[in-house]
Amino acid sequence: MNGSKAPLDEVRFLTVAEVASVMRVSKMTVYRMVHSGVLPAIRVGRSYRVPERAVQDYLREAFVEAG
Repeated sequence: MNGSKAPLDEVRFLTVAEVASVMRVSKMTVYRMVHSGVLPAIRVGRSYRVPERAVQDYLREAFVEAG
């Protein structure tokens, strides 16, 4: 199919507030990450949704770089 990507019906999306809580940062920081392209997101109406996997991947990469 399309590599290791999950089918859309299996993708779990998080709100900006949920991402901020998981990452222990402010919502503004998450918005900056989305707008700068660091975190991929989709727009739903006036709000953004971030794939949970993208957050996990970001944290995994950041952890390795800090190690």
